[in-house]
Amino acid sequence: MATDQITYSETNYFSKLMLDYLSEKEELKQLYNRFPTLDNFEDQIIDKKSNYDHSIREDLAQVLNDQYSSLETSERTKDNIEKLKSKDAFTIVTGHQLNLFTGPLYFLYKIISTINLTEKLKEKFPEKDFVPVYWMATEDHDFEEINFFNLNGKKFKWNNADVRAGSTAVGGLSTEGLDEVFKLFSAEIGGGDSAEYLKELFKNGYLEHDNLTDATRYIANELFGKYGLVIVAAGDARLKKHFIPYVKNELLEQVSNKKASESAEKLNALGYNVQVNPRDINLFYLTSDLRERIIERDGNYYVHETEISWTKEEILKELYEHPERFSPNVMMRPLYQEVILPNLCYIGGGGEMAYWLELKEFFEAENVTFPVLLLRNSALLQTEKQNAKRERLNISLQELFLKQHELINRKVRKISNIDIDFSPQKEHLVKQFQQMYSLAEKTDESFLGAVKAQEVKQLKGLENLEKRLLKAQKRKLKDEVERIASLQNELFPNRSLQERQTNFSEFYTEYGEELIDMLKENLDPLDANFKILTFGK
Repeated sequence: MATDQITYSETNYFSKLMLDYLSEKEELKQLYNRFPTLDNFEDQIIDKKSNYDHSIREDLAQVLNDQYSSLETSERTKDNIEKLKSKDAFTIVTGHQLNLFTGPLYFLYKIISTINLTEKLKEKFPEKDFVPVYWMATEDHDFEEINFFNLNGKKFKWNNADVRAGSTAVGGLSTEGLDEVFKLFSAEIGGGDSAEYLKELFKNGYLEHDNLTDATRYIANELFGKYGLVIVAAGDARLKKHFIPYVKNELLEQVSNKKASESAEKLNALGYNVQVNPRDINLFYLTSDLRERIIERDGNYYVHETEISWTKEEILKELYEHPERFSPNVMMRPLYQEVILPNLCYIGGGGEMAYWLELKEFFEAENVTFPVLLLRNSALLQTEKQNAKRERLNISLQELFLKQHELINRKVRKISNIDIDFSPQKEHLVKQFQQMYSLAEKTDESFLGAVKAQEVKQLKGLENLEKRLLKAQKRKLKDEVERIASLQNELFPNRSLQERQTNFSEFYTEYGEELIDMLKENLDPLDANFKILTFGK
């Protein structure tokens, strides 16, 4: 496999906030604890070890063993679960929704980044242990975000018959209806060893498990178990009980709203868009049929759009008796994760990093160690044939990431046998009008408006001529333009990054198990560049 890279800024797909974070812009340092370098993990280990409730470890290991009891579990994963009981074992975590059949490609990149970082840390600190963890977003309830995947330009969508879909946590939803998706998926990928493996993976995951949590755990374990990945579903009451003091603070003091709002104001003042705006209370009430936010009004508590209500004393009694019914939202979930796990680093995408940067003051108020934040690896996968086509078209890697109309216009200008750039003529025109402005100021200032109008008109005329000439050249160079557009459409489906659109199965059918091995070998979580990986077929 050949590897190339460009900077994240050259892709034009990453926010100013992420680019500034990666460049360690001074103004942002107040919003995070430590930047992700190997050396910085030494102090992170010390902080987490001294500020973590190690009594949680036994409950964590017991819950994990229960959750894995029906799975064929690798020795590395079993060993990692056992290691979590030790005070010298730490986690590296990524979180992800329960997307159908893993969703877009970046699911793989997140988990591979997590696994690879644990291996780097083990080399750096051999006396410690580091466990890669996938935190399943079992308590999310946005079913429409996860009920499909894209393969070969087609959308495979799960029309779930479960009446609770969209109204309660997705983790408990029945896998009913996925047999229809399986039939369509099987027909699409055809035959061959890799295709047959994917069919079995889908079938055993979704048709042999009753709910989405168990199905997703099975699939992630099959793909990454050999690397020791540990998969956590954190809704268990044995884990939630350790979060009771923080939920109590949220109900009574509304800590997250106060602190996250302060950080959001700082981000706004620095010119960044705020990813998530906190609510007064950042908790949901969760049952098998309901996940709805908790609100406080005049000292009493209510579940939004229901008849459920409590006094302060009643809701605290409910919390202590049923902690599993209190579900953290996007602002509280990171705190729950860091309370439960002996975690050093969270690995996520740009959107996730953006809301984590709102949370440091909240963590400090709750006396919980803020993790290192690491942007997951990103990559573009291409074949040698596609790369050769790019080179024949004389498109640089950086140009490949341009918007399609910009790319085509640039290449048409470059390969055309006439000059389509009227910039010199425009500059000459502007200079001529400067002389007319001077003349108008000396004679009649009321003439300035007429001069300006004429300048705008003539510049507009030159721009229109330039566009017409460019359009004519595109027609003349139609074959070249179509080849450029075709290549970019292959590599950027729906005019977006491949990793945000395409399902891993599109590549797995071609490369099999080697796909994940090659990604693992070529993605370095601490290398802050966008990778272009070229496969040999």
